[in-house]
Amino acid sequence: EFYNMRRKQAMEASPNAGHYALVALEQRFDVSIITQNIDDLHERAGSTSVLHLHGKIREARSCMDENLIYPLEHWEIKMGQLCEKNSQLRPNVVWFGEMVPMIEPAAEIMSTADVLIVTGTSLQVYPAAGLVDFAGGARQRYLVDPAAQELGRSRFTPISKAASVGLPELVAQLLAD
Repeated sequence: EFYNMRRKQAMEASPNAGHYALVALEQRFDVSIITQNIDDLHERAGSTSVLHLHGKIREARSCMDENLIYPLEHWEIKMGQLCEKNSQLRPNVVWFGEMVPMIEPAAEIMSTADVLIVTGTSLQVYPAAGLVDFAGGARQRYLVDPAAQELGRSRFTPISKAASVGLPELVAQLLAD
């Protein structure tokens, strides 16, 4: 029920100005988004290259075979809903204690970054927080977060604003340069 309610909320949510700012950036640059969020707001805003580190709440997968993934058009997964191998369906998200299967593809994307924008995270929870260490070649690094100054990341330019405000401002600056 927990994930059913999260799914219902995600389906009712709308992308914000930060999501749309990244779409605008993608119009001019090669943009890859790595998100810890399990919603599809980036895609609904129009982003085309989105890696979901922790899975997608609008998908179900087999409890027996993690490769059997099904899109969900509705907000519920019910007990007794089975995959083709007769195992219970579950949300296609990483649960606490599970491996993060997309961590290696995410690290590969980070290793090619020229500009790194980090937002919506405190950079305190691993393994996701460690991804910034793979962006050694990034010549510009920005941290967009209301607590950016307090996070003490010296290699980042802090933007102490919420993503919905800070990202549009940063993207406007990057597009003007």
